[in-house]
Amino acid sequence: MKPFEIFCACPPGLEPYLEAEALEAGFKGAAATAGGVTFFGLWPNVMRANLTLRGASRILARFASFRCFNLSQLEKQSRDIEWASVLRPDTPFRVDVTTRKSKVYHAGAAKERIEKAIHERLGAPIGSEDAIKIMVRIEDNLCIFSLDTSGPPLHQRGHKEAVGKAPMRENLAALFLRASGYNGTEPVLDPMCGSGTFPIEAAEIATGLLPGRSRDFAFQRLASFMPDRWAALRETGPQTKTELHFYGSDRNDGAIANATSNAARSGVQDICSFTHTSISDLQRPDGPSGLVILNPPYGARIGDKKQLFALYGSLGKVLKERFKGWRAAIITTETGLAHSSGLPFSNTSAPIPHGGLKVRLHQTEALR
Repeated sequence: MKPFEIFCACPPGLEPYLEAEALEAGFKGAAATAGGVTFFGLWPNVMRANLTLRGASRILARFASFRCFNLSQLEKQSRDIEWASVLRPDTPFRVDVTTRKSKVYHAGAAKERIEKAIHERLGAPIGSEDAIKIMVRIEDNLCIFSLDTSGPPLHQRGHKEAVGKAPMRENLAALFLRASGYNGTEPVLDPMCGSGTFPIEAAEIATGLLPGRSRDFAFQRLASFMPDRWAALRETGPQTKTELHFYGSDRNDGAIANATSNAARSGVQDICSFTHTSISDLQRPDGPSGLVILNPPYGARIGDKKQLFALYGSLGKVLKERFKGWRAAIITTETGLAHSSGLPFSNTSAPIPHGGLKVRLHQTEALR
């Protein structure tokens, strides 16, 4: 089989950080594009991308394309694809279609024709939500077929069962850590840790734990699946020991319980500490300087925004007085709230989608 395009999706605005991760992981030719990163490869590359890329939200295999100008053409050419090399006849599938600037403009009719062609050619049943998803984009009369090889989104690592309000997705946390200069060689502290996503993700990066080690993927139900190759890939994680420690605190006892149990399920409980601490009582940990990163309340979802200015102000005061040498990174929808901390931000990101909102990453250099 010839190499095909592999698309690794991520939140818009964070593509350069996923590109850097993919290149570091050895995916040659990885290049940022709108909403993700692309490179060419084969099915083993698809498996490895799902297993190893922390910043990706899902991996699509763009395995076929052709031009079409009417529904009859679409059905005939869809039938001609070698479906047996991709799908199994005993595994349900479903088709999602989007159309733009094309002669074939009715997405529902296109979906019916493609599903009919696949079913009649292969015999596979047409399924519902948990079926293998084939994503078809028809744009400027070019029809591109992609397989969702991930299944559930990749931020669902399989470890974080306990969550609170407004949780940070793991893949987004990994990209924010990278954007903040974190590379696994310094401690990380989150003083509003919630379910512990930032410290746990940082600890996993430092120890080389593979993000997809505890879950299954849609590609395991494809005809192209290679069980032996997959078993070998899962055993190749470059797990290392670290002397670093990772910290989370929160004023909510339930959050601390959640974070502690999540760290245990992730296998990093020995290098993560979670404590019930208010911002005003926060103390610098012993040891080297590192990164303080947090996703505090914005007011848009939790509480009243007006009451948050004092909280941000207290945070900035504590960090400036007690965390000299540490860098700070704050994720918030409100630039005004971030600046009310009084922290000397040196870099502010473009808006990034998060939970139906647009957030920005505000970063400082080492505090002096």
